[in-house]
Amino acid sequence: MLERLRAMFAYFNDAVPFRLKPAIITTFFLFALLLTPVPDGLTPKAWGLVAIFLTTILAIILKVMPIGVMAMMAIVIVSLSQVTNTTSRGAMADALGSLSNPLIWLIVIAIIISRGLKKTGLGNRIGLVFIAMLGRRTIGIGYGLAVCELLLAPFTPSNTARGGGIVHPIMKSIASTFGSDPADGTERKMGTYLSLVNIHANTITSGMFITATAPNPLVVDYIARVTKGNFHLSWTDWALYMFVPAITCLLAMPLVIAFLSPPEVKATPDAVSYARGELARMGPLSGKEKVMIGTFGLLLVLWANVPAMVLGPAFTLDPTAVALVGLFALIITGTLDWDDVLSEKSAWDTLIWFGALVMMAEQLNKVGVIAWLSAGLQSGIAAAGLGWELAAALLVLLFVFSHYMFASTTAHISAMMLAFLTVGVQLVPADYVVLFLMMMAAGSTIMMTLTHYATGTSPIIFGSGYVSLGEWWKVGFVMCVLELLVFSLLGGLWWKILGLW
Repeated sequence: MLERLRAMFAYFNDAVPFRLKPAIITTFFLFALLLTPVPDGLTPKAWGLVAIFLTTILAIILKVMPIGVMAMMAIVIVSLSQVTNTTSRGAMADALGSLSNPLIWLIVIAIIISRGLKKTGLGNRIGLVFIAMLGRRTIGIGYGLAVCELLLAPFTPSNTARGGGIVHPIMKSIASTFGSDPADGTERKMGTYLSLVNIHANTITSGMFITATAPNPLVVDYIARVTKGNFHLSWTDWALYMFVPAITCLLAMPLVIAFLSPPEVKATPDAVSYARGELARMGPLSGKEKVMIGTFGLLLVLWANVPAMVLGPAFTLDPTAVALVGLFALIITGTLDWDDVLSEKSAWDTLIWFGALVMMAEQLNKVGVIAWLSAGLQSGIAAAGLGWELAAALLVLLFVFSHYMFASTTAHISAMMLAFLTVGVQLVPADYVVLFLMMMAAGSTIMMTLTHYATGTSPIIFGSGYVSLGEWWKVGFVMCVLELLVFSLLGGLWWKILGLW
């Protein structure tokens, strides 16, 4: 009998399109929550939505199936269980409601636009140009990778596509050229250092622009929601407010990592000739690369609200409308074709999983769960007798370092940020609320440094084998702490100068 059960388990483990053990754990978790008595202050339906939401987050963390499938599961369960509505039609409308959210479409469209960087070769050209300029030393190559990330960040909301799909192949090619390969034990020659610069440049630049990583628009939405629209971060505002502390972190990062994980090869004169040779092989800018540059320039001007500055508020354009203009320009010029749009799987995958998480977060707020959780957090902090300064610092630190439990930045932000922001704005005096909000916004990307699964870019770079697990976590923790200090001290001063608090 036992052997038959083992054989059956082995069959299902091979046959089913999901990881069986994590699926069983997730299923037990769901039923355990559903059988738990409903907490005081919540309705049974609200608690049912909590159970679905937490189960979805757990399924994503355990990687039962791809995140898009887990999100679709949540949509199906919400629509069938009617935990958000009294009718099937109403529950279905709730389950699909967030798919019309312009912020989600901004990310989807921008991911499709970023496909042009790879298709035209412009992304590789940008990286090679800066290596040709800065690559005489290994640290110079690190700065070249960081500058490449910075230039691509405003236009590539998939930080995974930017850091893992564009910059990482360049980094690997350079490391291999200098004989640094984990396969023969020479990764510390150069590859370990460059890999760490690769990931940390990716995380720092992700916090510099709303369009630099997918969850940033969600952060903007939550901040506007808890302030009742009194503090709304435009694309320009975000870039301005984050610039000084973030650029400081970006400038210091290659030096800090050189201290924490020094490369064995310091001088790299051949890197310059390698980059120049690759650029020569690519030839002059192609017509499609020029169109990409022109489109990016147009997007930057429109996202920065230059028409409104010159012609008046009536010419203010929604960021998603701007993104549509950019995509249409690339299609009608032949830089991208419709097959490119249809085959950009990551964009359509993002539409589903990001939409599902946003939907559940919105519904949790609608049925009172966020208010209930916020009240519990507030009561706990009040019972501890902390002053508002310590309470605000504790909220930021708890939010950031709880990312050790998450394999998705979006899932973490969806699960926790709104509640933490709500508690913070109630505890912090009005004159200092924006300071707290900006630290939470900064923390939402700083936390991506912590682990080898913290964001989508991490497993790509970690998987190349250049960085050991212990090295990754050590450097990630140190960089996280240092960046929090830079944002709290230098960032706080910068925001004071700008009159935010």
